[in-house]
Amino acid sequence: MNLKRIFGGILTILGIVGMIYAAVLFAGNSAGTSGLKPLIIYGILGLIFFVSGISLVRTTKDES
Repeated sequence: MNLKRIFGGILTILGIVGMIYAAVLFAGNSAGTSGLKPLIIYGILGLIFFVSGISLVRTTKDES
């Protein structure tokens, strides 16, 4: 198996975990804006990791 595909899979999983954590923070956030900064940070990082992982898996050719 290709190392780039493994790294892409790991990035994708980290992105999913980051977006789920941002969703949990969003669901637990009351009307205050005190938890807004971590919510934005985890959401954006999760989205970046997810998109980069998916594109890395898609663009890597399977050479066996």
